[in-house]
Amino acid sequence: MHGNVDSEEVRRRLPVRRVWEGDGVRIGMVHDAGAARGRLRRMRAAFPDCAAVVFGHSHIPLHQEADGFAIFNPGSPTERRRSPHHTMGIATVENGQITFELVELD
Repeated sequence: MHGNVDSEEVRRRLPVRRVWEGDGVRIGMVHDAGAARGRLRRMRAAFPDCAAVVFGHSHIPLHQEADGFAIFNPGSPTERRRSPHHTMGIATVENGQITFELVELD
């Protein structure tokens, strides 16, 4: 996927959205999931066949779940912006289930 600061050449070569599937779990990926208000509902509608959506853009960590659907922003290990820590995320898919872990790096 491409992000908002990627060159035009990169934007032409990489998709805006992507879906990955492993061990029976589909995970949607998008750079910018939009405004905070209604984000979980919007992402569920945008990726109806996915168990979760991983996104970035804000560099601010977030993990929300509702009714078996999750959204996850791992933050950033390099540019923490308004977040108090540099972070990264770990997604684990096992036995048809996905879990997310936020790791603080400092």
